[in-house]
Amino acid sequence: MEYLSILLFVVVCAVLLLGYPVALTMAGVSLLFAGIGILFGAFDASDLLSAPSRLFGIVNNTTLIAVPLFVLMGVVLEKSKIAEDLLVTMSALMGRFKTGLGVSVVLVGMLLAASTGIVGATVVTMGLLSLPTMLNRGYSPQLATGTICATGTLGQIIPPSIALVLLGDVLSSAYQKAQLDLGNFSPDSISVGDLFVGALIPGLILVLMYLVYLFFVSRFSPSQVPTKGQENEHADLFRLLIALLPPLLLIFAVLGSILLGFATPTEAAGVGALGALLLAALKKQINKKNTAYIVQETTKVTSMVFLILIGASIFSLVFRGFGGETLLKEIFTNLPGGVVTAMLVVMLLIFLLGFILDFIEITFVVVPIVAPILIIMGVDPVWLGIMIAVNLQTSFLTPPFGFALFYLRGVAPKSVKTEQIYKGVIPFIGIQILLLVIMSIYPETVTWLVDIVYP
Repeated sequence: MEYLSILLFVVVCAVLLLGYPVALTMAGVSLLFAGIGILFGAFDASDLLSAPSRLFGIVNNTTLIAVPLFVLMGVVLEKSKIAEDLLVTMSALMGRFKTGLGVSVVLVGMLLAASTGIVGATVVTMGLLSLPTMLNRGYSPQLATGTICATGTLGQIIPPSIALVLLGDVLSSAYQKAQLDLGNFSPDSISVGDLFVGALIPGLILVLMYLVYLFFVSRFSPSQVPTKGQENEHADLFRLLIALLPPLLLIFAVLGSILLGFATPTEAAGVGALGALLLAALKKQINKKNTAYIVQETTKVTSMVFLILIGASIFSLVFRGFGGETLLKEIFTNLPGGVVTAMLVVMLLIFLLGFILDFIEITFVVVPIVAPILIIMGVDPVWLGIMIAVNLQTSFLTPPFGFALFYLRGVAPKSVKTEQIYKGVIPFIGIQILLLVIMSIYPETVTWLVDIVYP
């Protein structure tokens, strides 16, 4: 009976590849398998009795209230033209350097990631604003597109990130389940705030490695960058400060309130959403058209997230009913190499699933199954969460199905070939894999700051 759970997982992936909606596929296929299992005596119908309470728990989850608030914050900032002001000002200031525009794109992308946390919005915004300018300045299409795609995915790892909010909620439940399985009834748990703090150092390391790569290309492959910088008489520090101040204040209001213990991530999301609305109002970007767009996009993304979560919850319930969790636990504990091999298998599985599934589906489908097993085997849940987040960020870039590649392809000029976009992201994929290796060898890059903020 346990192997029916594996068949369920394979069938769900196969149906998804046919193009059917994710949430409905997971729920529909799972209920179909459950019905067949009940008919043939391979599934206990009582296992489905907890479904209503589980679904009510999803929509009643206070942690997940942060999702629509962070989405609202990101959509408002997207329409307020803060990114445009930042990029123009920073590019003007750093224009005298050969890689000045590339560095500006990375730094502005980092600030956008810390402000919006939405990968698609960042890639599209940076693609529209900076890609034509980079190409006109003399950057190779590969370097320009690779930089924009990689920078856009920083929203996965740099807090406040929607991916970390969802991972935090899932890992909290996984941690509590693992403690119960171990016979430990301690009330201790992990939170979204733990993941936010744990992601800070890896996120900054990743940005630094991007910048080092740009300088490396400038030094050893000068044909990919402009022959010289471009002076701009309008560049000045005052304009840069004026452009930087709003997003920095917003980032401090959100992250600072969490790190200093003034607010939970959900409360901080409310502060961020209100701050974004105030910034947009000050820039006179709140009008009927923009308000309609903001409400529609926020509702659409939030509805998608919760519908996928409901579908994934039903899938998880049926998967466990067929004994899939027990089967995986036996497989993982009997692997040669123990926890190291188990982590490698999970990371590889998540990386491969990233080709066909969005981070939301992977977070809700795969993580609840494998995380309790890994935590029982001794893996730190916060470190596991950041490893998964960086891994999913890498899958956003990987050809041919990387979501960031499709986002940029949709707004890139026709003169830029898809092959050039694919080639451009390969070095950045290598950089992200290097970060995974660094975090594997030195887990302190994740846990050190967490231990200081939450002793």
